[in-house]
Amino acid sequence: MTTLAQHFLLSAKARTLSLVDVLRLTDEEAYDRFKAIRWADNDAKPVCPRCGSLTIYTFETRRIFKCKDCKAQFSATTATIFASRKLGFRDLLSAIAIFVNGAKGHSALQMSRDLNVQYKTAFVMSHKLREAMALEMKSRTLSGIVEVDGGFFGGYVRPRNQKEARRDRRLKENRSGKRRVVVVMRERKGRTVTSVYRSEDEAIAEINARVELGSTVHADEASAWDKLHARYETKRINHSQSYSDGIACTNQAESFFSRLRRAEVGIHHHIRRGYLSAYAGEMAWREDNRRVANGEQFKLLVSLTTKNGVSRFWKGYWQR
Repeated sequence: MTTLAQHFLLSAKARTLSLVDVLRLTDEEAYDRFKAIRWADNDAKPVCPRCGSLTIYTFETRRIFKCKDCKAQFSATTATIFASRKLGFRDLLSAIAIFVNGAKGHSALQMSRDLNVQYKTAFVMSHKLREAMALEMKSRTLSGIVEVDGGFFGGYVRPRNQKEARRDRRLKENRSGKRRVVVVMRERKGRTVTSVYRSEDEAIAEINARVELGSTVHADEASAWDKLHARYETKRINHSQSYSDGIACTNQAESFFSRLRRAEVGIHHHIRRGYLSAYAGEMAWREDNRRVANGEQFKLLVSLTTKNGVSRFWKGYWQR
């Protein structure tokens, strides 16, 4: 008797983190787990965020530390996106677990209900996590076979009822200025980089900086990609005839857009153009880690939040 191959996301290997286990932690246990992930390279023992010293004094009555060398006092969340936090450690870890488990993203409204916090608290928390995710691709370069494509997102316009009154919003003359182009660069079976522009033409400089020389670029027939021929071996696919012709293909780039589109329409319903880059980066992170167990995703994201430093944009966001 033969059995069907099971998708990774449906297997037990993909489920190594249970939200129930996180919620059952005491705040002290959550605190210890946070320290263990932040200072995993030092056996969960604190390291001075200012000078890197390993000689640290601890206080029995308070959750703070003092560096013997530079005399600086710090806590487990100092120099992280959780600096000046008000939520307990169990709530912080629960928020990250909830956020990671959302295969197509997780809305701030739903997180506010899950954690019983104000919407603005969940909103800022979610964007801080997206900021930490973006840290992974900040200086990333791609090589080999790289697919490049662009798609319009944000600023949804309701289609007109009568067919003759409808307009193609992809055309320049019909754009309202609210929509932006998300340009994705994606290695075959590899990593993803995203950026946001007003038009695909503006992405050429970023592509030249991100995609290494000697790479093979696959793109569609949009005229914006004509300039890529001067720098790379470029293969083009005409989507009006086929999605893959055995020579060129951008299906993996289209797969990314499918995930981002579902997040926009099905989870968030509306994405403002000022935040579009953050949402695109989140979907790129999820796409790159889609075959990583949720427990490992959780540890990775917690670790990223401790390496990103204090968020200059989101700290005090509601106080301007």
